[in-house]
Amino acid sequence: MILSATVIGVLSYQFNQALWRKHQDLEVAFDHLKRTQSKLIEQEKMAALGQLIAGVAHEINNPLGAIKASASNTDKALKEVLIELPDLHQRLQLEERQSLFDLIDRALENKPSNNFAENRSLKRQLTAKLQSYGVERSRHIADLLVDMGIGEDIQFLHPLLKSANCEWAIQIAYNLTCSVVNNQIIIRAVDRSSKTVFALKSYARFEQRDKPDMIQINDSLDLVLEIYQNQLKRSIQLIRKYQPVPSIWGYPDELIQIWTNLIHNAIQAMPSGGTLTLATNSREQGVEISIIDTGVGIISDIKPNIFEPFFTTKAVGEGSGLGLHICKKIIDKHQGKIQVDSQPGYTRFDVWLPVKPG
Repeated sequence: MILSATVIGVLSYQFNQALWRKHQDLEVAFDHLKRTQSKLIEQEKMAALGQLIAGVAHEINNPLGAIKASASNTDKALKEVLIELPDLHQRLQLEERQSLFDLIDRALENKPSNNFAENRSLKRQLTAKLQSYGVERSRHIADLLVDMGIGEDIQFLHPLLKSANCEWAIQIAYNLTCSVVNNQIIIRAVDRSSKTVFALKSYARFEQRDKPDMIQINDSLDLVLEIYQNQLKRSIQLIRKYQPVPSIWGYPDELIQIWTNLIHNAIQAMPSGGTLTLATNSREQGVEISIIDTGVGIISDIKPNIFEPFFTTKAVGEGSGLGLHICKKIIDKHQGKIQVDSQPGYTRFDVWLPVKPG
């Protein structure tokens, strides 16, 4: 009896030890699986980033070119103004100076038209008016005024137009106005570059977080769109139909991965151009995100397989077949849902995410 109890005790101990080792093995395997999944997500993300990098460089180089040109123009204009400014009181009477200041004020308030035909017509009209006032070099002065956003009404300039120093004074106004406009261009270009760099940094970063954060879905979508700006503006019309939606609890970097894959696929489905629509709505204690394209569509026979790992219809080297599979895994992790509806000329992915997973 004692022997039997001893045997049972030994067997029980051995069983528990084996169970504990099995548990340890499972924990190691699970940890390895989590690391592998993170690596796959990161690899998929970096692969997409590699395809984007030329467009991102273009989005940064364009503003840098604008900054360089505007800074050069400002430098030239201000140098001319600083040379001429001391003579202002000597060469212009009080009424003429007031007319000049009015011109500068109006030029800073107005925004010149970008319509070439309208500007050409306005320049002809102003040239004729200036000639009727007996102003020399009327064509050149008309060009300056139109470039400053001055319209047909130039009655306020009458005192200045009668001055022998009319062209000289209007050139000063033009240079001052150009300096302000160039400064605004620089500010916009810096802001544009900053947005692109911020989006790129946010996209490239991947943090394995233990706890979810509050996420504003509309901002999350816009961040990804910023990265794809260069590809979108070539031949794709972008439509945003964002509704005010609640913030949700989730993992920001992982959600960015979802939008990246779906938007990237939509762009690739429209090689000749089309329309990309992004919509958000509140629905059933959560947020629904719809990404719709007018591309080639998904063949009905393969639709059931698109979320399977390594399934792809792209040429070798163009896709790993993990994109949509990773999307599905991330959505499942957030206790959400994803649905697809597709036919030639129309594909729609609907992602629903709860405000707070249960």
